Amino acid sequence: MNDFPRWKIWTIMLVLVTGILFSIPSLIPETTAERFGLGGLPRINLGLDLSGGSHLLLEAQTGDVAKQRLDLMEDSVRQEMRRASPAIDIGDISGANGTLAFFVRDSGQLDAAVEKVRALTNPVGVTGQRDWNVAVVDSTRVTMTPTTAGLNAAVENAMQVATEVVRRRIDELGTKEPTIIRQGDDRIVVQVPGLQNPEALKSLLGKTAKLEFKLVDLTADPALVAKGIAPAGSQILPYPSNPQGAPVIAVQRRAIINGDELSDANPGNEPQSNAPVVNIKFNSVGARKFARVTQANVGKPFAMILDNVVLSAPNINEPILGGSAQISGNYTVQTANLMSIQLRSGKLPVALKVIEERTVGPQLGADSIRAGIIASVIAALAVVVFMLVTYGRFGIYANLAVIINIFIILAVMAFFNATLTLPGIAGFVLTIGTAVDANVLINERIREEQRRGRNPVQSVELGYKEASRTIFEANTVHFISGVVMLLLGSGPVKGFAVVLLIGIFVSYFTAVFFTRMLAVSYLRRKRPSVLHI
Repeated sequence: MNDFPRWKIWTIMLVLVTGILFSIPSLIPETTAERFGLGGLPRINLGLDLSGGSHLLLEAQTGDVAKQRLDLMEDSVRQEMRRASPAIDIGDISGANGTLAFFVRDSGQLDAAVEKVRALTNPVGVTGQRDWNVAVVDSTRVTMTPTTAGLNAAVENAMQVATEVVRRRIDELGTKEPTIIRQGDDRIVVQVPGLQNPEALKSLLGKTAKLEFKLVDLTADPALVAKGIAPAGSQILPYPSNPQGAPVIAVQRRAIINGDELSDANPGNEPQSNAPVVNIKFNSVGARKFARVTQANVGKPFAMILDNVVLSAPNINEPILGGSAQISGNYTVQTANLMSIQLRSGKLPVALKVIEERTVGPQLGADSIRAGIIASVIAALAVVVFMLVTYGRFGIYANLAVIINIFIILAVMAFFNATLTLPGIAGFVLTIGTAVDANVLINERIREEQRRGRNPVQSVELGYKEASRTIFEANTVHFISGVVMLLLGSGPVKGFAVVLLIGIFVSYFTAVFFTRMLAVSYLRRKRPSVLHI
């Protein structure tokens, strides 16, 4: 047990030196770190409660999911009926009261139509229930009704996608360690440390960014369009920047290309006027569609639509074969950049409404840091004095272990780019206590072995051997508690759990290996006949 080869000593010292070096950038201001060439080293990020920032609570408009499912299923039904061999002739599809219904003109094709639409439904979970119920009414009418299980599954899927889209949009801003978590079935909590402008965040997250390209309906009567009446197969959409002056325009209901077929979007400038624009690029599928549509509709206007608002409707002067396009409008440099982020990150499958917003000032964080540091210093000083008075030389070893323990915890958090929160500071204070507790167990075991008449070498060997088992078991219980808090907790609880888990491993290392190295080194050099502990 007291055999400490040179490679072990060098390994322990390497870990300690590395931990201290990697903790330094987190202990000094960022500008100072850059001045000394330490700017590239990882450092701990401060959470919202320490650095200030923006807090938003978003609520999904889940009613949109049901409408979207109806629209998608309507398009799928029409497509399947056309693809059938022979094609199945159906009447107009009605979407009244949340149920799709259509007539099959040839009753002999009714069974084929039912088989086709049933193939469009999917099972939900393991219950065997499907996401749509298909029924035949009055011998020729087919109805498709969404089931509750199917709608719930669609909402859950939409919320998962929405959470990921929100995460991608915030990541594009370059913010560090944002917190984006689900709350309940239809809410998302967004916390962005360091961002003091919630309006920019709301503007970024509040838009669905549903981009569509549709042909303008040239057959529409302007007088009827002004009254909100569109021809069959078309719809009326707002057109705020219409050069003709009319605030609305009629476009075909069917989208030729949508934002799902984009591969990239970046802000740029229009070559002639130098006005800010958004340059977009389609993927291979979208590029082929765009080329085909522009070839077939030269001279006709093509509407670019974002969130059901027409941005522009330029004429197609010539076929566009390169798979690229340009969205113009009344953009500033900032709004063009935000638009590019929204399009690159993908559209939100459901609209999000801000129902709560807060801006946390950095002064609150400064007060919290100050109070946390004061509490940590008082706790550390009290522990240092107690250990020194109680255990003498071995108390010094324990105090060194506690100090190094703090440095290594900071280094590990910085390496994993972790975020320090106010509960995390509380975890630091608790870690100091657990680190000392391990040393108390070891020192008391050494005392006990001495009282039994063993010599110093045997006392130290048996003291560390027996205490290490107890320390391992105690830390195992702490580890289980920390993992449960990390997995099931949220926000502050997770911040506390992260520091606690890191502290468990680090305190075990410093208490069992580092202090034993110092004790063995002392025994080899001094060869004392009695330990004053």
